[in-house]
Amino acid sequence: MTDALSHDPRPPHRPSRGTGRRTRGEAAYGSTSDAGSAALRVAIVGPAHLDEETAVAHTAMLAHHLSDAGHEVTLVTWTAPSRSRSSVTAASAEHPHVAPFPRTIRALSRTRPDTWVRVGRRLRDVDAVLLVHPVPTSVPAHRALLQAAGAVHTGSLPHGAGPRPQSVVVCLDALPGRSRLVEGRLVSSLLSRVDSVLVPSAGQVSLARDLGAHHVSVAALPPLPAGGDGTARGWRRGPTRLLALEAAGRLDGLELLLRAVRAVPDVSLTVAGELRGADAARIGRLAADPALGGRVEVREGPLPADVLGALLGIHDVLALPYLSAPSTREVALGHLHGLPVLAFEVPPFSSQVTDGLDGLLVPCGDEDALTTALRRLGDPNVRRRLAEGVQTPDLTASWAHYLGAIETLSAPDRLAAAGPRDGAGSEPAGHAGRGLGPTLSRARQVAAPGARLVADRLVRSVAGQEVTDVAGRASDTVARRVRQAASRVLAGRRPLVTLQPGDLPDWVRATDVLGEPEQADDARRLSRILGLPRSLDDVAAWAALGALAAILRVRDDGLRSSVIVDEGGTRSLLSRWARAVGFAPVEIHFTGEHPSVAALDVDTGSLDVIVRIHPHGCDGEDVDHVLEQASWALGSGGLLVVTVPIGPRAAEGAIGPADVRAILARAHGLGFVLVGDLDGDVTARMRTAASRARADDAAYGLVRLTLRRR
Repeated sequence: MTDALSHDPRPPHRPSRGTGRRTRGEAAYGSTSDAGSAALRVAIVGPAHLDEETAVAHTAMLAHHLSDAGHEVTLVTWTAPSRSRSSVTAASAEHPHVAPFPRTIRALSRTRPDTWVRVGRRLRDVDAVLLVHPVPTSVPAHRALLQAAGAVHTGSLPHGAGPRPQSVVVCLDALPGRSRLVEGRLVSSLLSRVDSVLVPSAGQVSLARDLGAHHVSVAALPPLPAGGDGTARGWRRGPTRLLALEAAGRLDGLELLLRAVRAVPDVSLTVAGELRGADAARIGRLAADPALGGRVEVREGPLPADVLGALLGIHDVLALPYLSAPSTREVALGHLHGLPVLAFEVPPFSSQVTDGLDGLLVPCGDEDALTTALRRLGDPNVRRRLAEGVQTPDLTASWAHYLGAIETLSAPDRLAAAGPRDGAGSEPAGHAGRGLGPTLSRARQVAAPGARLVADRLVRSVAGQEVTDVAGRASDTVARRVRQAASRVLAGRRPLVTLQPGDLPDWVRATDVLGEPEQADDARRLSRILGLPRSLDDVAAWAALGALAAILRVRDDGLRSSVIVDEGGTRSLLSRWARAVGFAPVEIHFTGEHPSVAALDVDTGSLDVIVRIHPHGCDGEDVDHVLEQASWALGSGGLLVVTVPIGPRAAEGAIGPADVRAILARAHGLGFVLVGDLDGDVTARMRTAASRARADDAAYGLVRLTLRRR
């Protein structure tokens, strides 16, 4: 068997420029080229058998997208049983639109525990181990693999310990609840041992935490490709044809739909999916009800891509009768094929479907409302209007957001912040994302070296001292402001505020929308509770608090050494707060022909954070310019935080909700991924703010976007 884990295909050693940091891959294998030094070594451990088709397709696509993003990816899967085809053949046959991933290792055997340990040992030098869609029966193997790889979460790193792989569980479906004791205990024994858990919807966060997860993130699942031409059928006359996609254990609400169909004669229903055992028998009995008159067809078994595409093509409406929805890709799948969606008003459907525009939402569990909605769909004109309102989902943006979440969880910097490095003290710190917990005296000790490191790094990176007079003056200005920022921290006139990521509540988000004054009031009150300097501007407090939270959660190494360029000027609230917690931000306010970091003459990739937020934020005209400049000034993993007003087209400088997605698409092309979930209630709040607008020529909200450089 060819072992792709036994050799290192990276290019030979070549010195890298920039910050002087090294990734885990560089530490283990030597520095690489500039492109290689920004890449991660990722091992994906995922399913590849015929009874897990959806997980197979997702795993293969995830491997392809991570590889296309420049990361070094190895897909580790199970050996195929003798009675079945190989994993690559299986994935290719069931999903012809998903190409097999070439760097695939079939080395894990379900019946040989020695393979679990042997493969784990070969993964000790990767940056991250991703466990995709772990099922309870595979938990013992995954635990043994992580233990052998040294990727088990321990809460803190012992003094002098070397780097280890990050361990991330990527969930594709619902986690087992407390009622399923055996499965719940098995999954809990895994989630409590990994660094991070990625779930597909916000409703799964509390469940993952109940199962012992230390750090939980949310990212909507990108839709999988399916065959067919995707032609909308909303204008066809005749009975309405509904398609319901079901799976074992997800039959809640289907009985309500069948009763509603029984009350509306001009509706037919196809139930398709993997129904087994008692679930299949139950659906069969319900579908055989004489009152339904043979209008319900049940198609049991797997749904390969071409079969699913054909089913979508011959139906009028995609029905999602779920009382709770752990997955997030069904709506996008229907919209990809031009189908409006009928669903209960539960997250995430309530934010993905616009009632009356591209589908119909009914109150959760309300059978009468469901019956009324089916009667509305019986009108061909209603179906046509809904089909015309369906917008094709942006798959590129969906995968960009999903990859951004995984890259953030896989970055070695998260482990670097989990404990002392290079002998920088003997006091262990907590896990990143849960608060490092240093004492005030410890914070004062690290403030001075952190400030000096910022000054040294940025002053060394300032270019042009020996070129033109203009460049020289710009360099002098930057250097002077860096020294001033460092001296303010070093002076210690104000006791440092002990603030760690775990001190900030979940509602303080990196990417968010301000649509109501109460949100800004809450942000300002929280800043006072945290002990940050006072602010009289509520909106500025909201913008600065989210930016500070993003820096602490994503870009802080525990020493407050990140190079932060704040373009809000010398009176910026963010800079005041950043200094209060131990950073040494550089305050620069560009005007005239250089409205952004174009005038900051520094080395490429030498900055960690660039902030452009209210009251000196971006508008619809200069946000592209800021993106372009930040794409070269920020190093790999660097953050760009901007605020942009949202409003009607007549509002000067404002953008609409659709323009936000266009900005993200352009940012993706420049190498940025979004930190946060735009497809969650952020989009819903933008729509709510728009509905409350009272003027046609004024902004009605403010959107904060946090973008991470790949």
